[in-house]
Amino acid sequence: MAVYCGASGGKSDGYMQAARAFGQLLAEERIDVIYGGGKVGLMGAVADGALAAGGRVIGIIPRGLFEREVGHTGVTELRVVESMHDRKAMMAELADGIVALPGGYGTLDELCEMITWAQLGLHSKPIALLNHAGYFDPLLAMFDHALAEGFIPPAFRALVMDAPEPGLLLERMRAHTPSNLARWSNGLRG
Repeated sequence: MAVYCGASGGKSDGYMQAARAFGQLLAEERIDVIYGGGKVGLMGAVADGALAAGGRVIGIIPRGLFEREVGHTGVTELRVVESMHDRKAMMAELADGIVALPGGYGTLDELCEMITWAQLGLHSKPIALLNHAGYFDPLLAMFDHALAEGFIPPAFRALVMDAPEPGLLLERMRAHTPSNLARWSNGLRG
């Protein structure tokens, strides 16, 4: 499972607790964690939660960020790559599903790229948001606004699911049925 999240812990301890709980749940469910390789913030909490529960954690971090994000040398496997593009490509290749936890621009970039790839038919992996404390409510409202204004067709809006807690999120992801969507350039409407 590719997990995108912040190198910060946020203002509320609840974000860190939710990240640790998600990592722990993935380990208990025997789902490998594939994440950005950092030791700090939500990234570190997800990794540490999974490791504490005996899970397998693969970190992928660009060489230039290894020092700044304090690369997590305690993970099962830490892959140092040359660029952010390499990081995103490797995470996507290794993952069977994509989950975003709270984070900033980097998290949103990774999430939106995976949504776009799904829209283009490059993958059919489930994409989900762990919407702890309603963190992603404004983003989901933006997606709904884009849908209402005709910029996102309903079939593509359905690419992103969310849940407020880890167990429900995994349940929804397991129920995911891969889409056989036409490429956006084929003029899919409504």
